[in-house]
Amino acid sequence: MHTLTVQMQNYSMMAILCEPGVRNELSEYFSFYVPGYKFMPAYKSRVWDGKIRLFNNMTCEINVGLYHKVKKFAAERGYGIQLKPSVYGVPGDVNKVNHQELVKYFSSLNSTYELRDYQYEAITHSIENKRAVLLSPTGSGKSFIIYNLMRWYLDNHDKNVLIIVPTTSLVEQMFKDFLDYGYDSKKNCHIIYSGKDKETSKRVIISTWQSIHRLSGEWFQNFGCIFGDECHGFKAKSLSSIMNKSVDAQYRFGTTGTLDGTQTHKLVLEGLFGPTYKVTTTKKLQDENKLAKLEIQMLVLEYPKEIRKGFVSKKYQEELDFIVKHDARNKFIRNLALTQKGNTLVLFQFVEKHGKNLFELIREKKDNIYYVHGGTQTSDREAIRKIVEGKNGAVIVASLGTFSTGINIKNLHNIIFASPSKSQIRVLQSIGRGLRIADNKQHTRLYDIADDLHWNSHKNFTLLHSEERMKIYTKEEFDISISKVII
Repeated sequence: MHTLTVQMQNYSMMAILCEPGVRNELSEYFSFYVPGYKFMPAYKSRVWDGKIRLFNNMTCEINVGLYHKVKKFAAERGYGIQLKPSVYGVPGDVNKVNHQELVKYFSSLNSTYELRDYQYEAITHSIENKRAVLLSPTGSGKSFIIYNLMRWYLDNHDKNVLIIVPTTSLVEQMFKDFLDYGYDSKKNCHIIYSGKDKETSKRVIISTWQSIHRLSGEWFQNFGCIFGDECHGFKAKSLSSIMNKSVDAQYRFGTTGTLDGTQTHKLVLEGLFGPTYKVTTTKKLQDENKLAKLEIQMLVLEYPKEIRKGFVSKKYQEELDFIVKHDARNKFIRNLALTQKGNTLVLFQFVEKHGKNLFELIREKKDNIYYVHGGTQTSDREAIRKIVEGKNGAVIVASLGTFSTGINIKNLHNIIFASPSKSQIRVLQSIGRGLRIADNKQHTRLYDIADDLHWNSHKNFTLLHSEERMKIYTKEEFDISISKVII
């Protein structure tokens, strides 16, 4: 029987010593095809097979977070595992959790919010296992979970805490969330983005991954605990660089609302942070009245047959250009936004050729309207978010890239998908913008705009995308209705 000897090299990597044949098996087992690999030059020229391999056959190393998968690999083949201790301990080592003491500790923080049961269970699971990918939907209080874990770590360990987020808006929001929880962020937290100073004496750093992934390994050695918030949105190479340089970070936690369709493969995320732990679901939170009920209306725009005939031979980009520039379609979206009660978020994909036009069309008829895109300053985005929280009847026209992920607006009643998308991540994250309960809101309405340009048996690209979104809605058990609109 083959035996795998496993030893921690640091808190990021472990070595697996075994027979050459078993190394080849590990290399294939811990591999996956890169999305779109068939279209990449390296694959076309046959110098690469299209796969990313997480086990290094030369150094025999793999990320520690995949130890649970290594055990599964060995069990499936009847191989033995021998753990060889190092100064970093052994993979799979856990803390003993005293729930009585932890409940007392978290109560002593005197936070402005109380921990919900599922949040406490996620926190204690994380403390016990020292690493995890926490799978929890938008509105479940991921930042509050991060906050409590951070406070526990700071009070029980000497090293610093690094919190990584994908956007500058989320840096500011995390900073503000901690203030809301009763923590002195100004005294204890340092934020990094857009050229801000990388050095600080404060123990907590909140940063975008883009701002720090090129820093030296010495900079990362200050951290014993790392959080990757909305980790599905990180580039795999940059995230791996950060986590693999953080050799002394014993505690590693990633948070995300979904792992389906992620930019960074699930195996990569689990390797860097640890096994996935499902915190709760959107449906469960809605049933418990912790999230607003969601009503989805898919509005299928039907175009004249003379137009539809011409789309049999159209390419995807040509179809998109036609849709976003279609005057009647844009005016329909404008009128839809103007007739809604409460605050409305209109999400678009293309800034110059769609978002700008939508904004101008709505502004012609309404004063209380705000425009947000990638070029909008972080401080302005935060100011708009605060303004809308206190208004009723406002319209935000925002790009998917800036407002689909992590932006927290409780007082949001309606969402309009003005651009077609089949990305599960973007769809679910965008929906999450409107699910938080406010004093004047218990329900959220989502208008999903679909474009029917089919001819005979040929279905157009964006119509097929709308079918993919329907599958997502059905899987999430949302209430859905479909209406046809002649455009």
